Amino acid sequence: MKTAVVGANGQLGSDVVLALNKADCETIALTHQDIELSDVQSVATAIRTIRPDLVVNTAAMHNVEKCESDPERAYLVNAIGARNLAIVTRDEGAALLHISTDYVFDGTKKTPYVEGDDPLPLNVYGNTKLAGECYVRTINPKHFVLRTSALYGAKPCRAKGGLNFVDMMLRLASEKREMRVVDSERVSPTATEELATQIAALSKTDAYGLYHATAEGSCSWYEFAGEIFVVAGVEAKLSVASPNEFPAKVARPRCSVLENAALKRKGLNCFSPWQSGLRRYLKQVGSPVVAV
Repeated sequence: MKTAVVGANGQLGSDVVLALNKADCETIALTHQDIELSDVQSVATAIRTIRPDLVVNTAAMHNVEKCESDPERAYLVNAIGARNLAIVTRDEGAALLHISTDYVFDGTKKTPYVEGDDPLPLNVYGNTKLAGECYVRTINPKHFVLRTSALYGAKPCRAKGGLNFVDMMLRLASEKREMRVVDSERVSPTATEELATQIAALSKTDAYGLYHATAEGSCSWYEFAGEIFVVAGVEAKLSVASPNEFPAKVARPRCSVLENAALKRKGLNCFSPWQSGLRRYLKQVGSPVVAV
């Protein structure tokens, strides 16, 4: 099977290319130099030249604050870009796997969100990603839409400053700095390598639809930081940030935990607990891992 990966040099895209290659796919890596999602002619030229069976779209405008300050650009990339891919892949008879986000929800539900829950985004990023989902789901019947959460991976994410949360915590600890981390937001930290494995597994099927795709379980950012230090065997000065100590510039869901209900229902769930994904990531990047 021939698969094109859009955003192939990004934090998630680079791991998707590796996972698809391991799954014996013929994989074509597309970067911003090869395809401009906001330009339908660029999308058509790139896809028609390759003629893939599947396109995996990992590209997006991820920076929440930049989306809020430039909503037109965010909509052009996250929504119209997804629409362009959906139109071209449909016309070419290809399937489309599109990555979305837990930020389509408002975070007020007391239990993990399932695919059937009504989305209600709090910010421009969430709204534009939801619009992209809708375009994909209504235009190309051969679609996979995967909502995920709190990604971190070995490849730097330029849109978020280069350091993921794990690396940032370890760097601050190495500098002997005191860290104060919020415990008011709950997420499911998900390693890009694990999400890429799930994508590769789905690519072998025709089980099209909407899926939640995150590591199992959840934690606050404070709890995540604490586990990082425990697993890495690092002594760190860590405490809970006081209320309003780090006022958010953009509204964010307080609890955006997702349940992989559809994957489990179809026997396709590849995810392990988030703690296991963290241990594998630290081994991958060469950080010491202690027995816990």
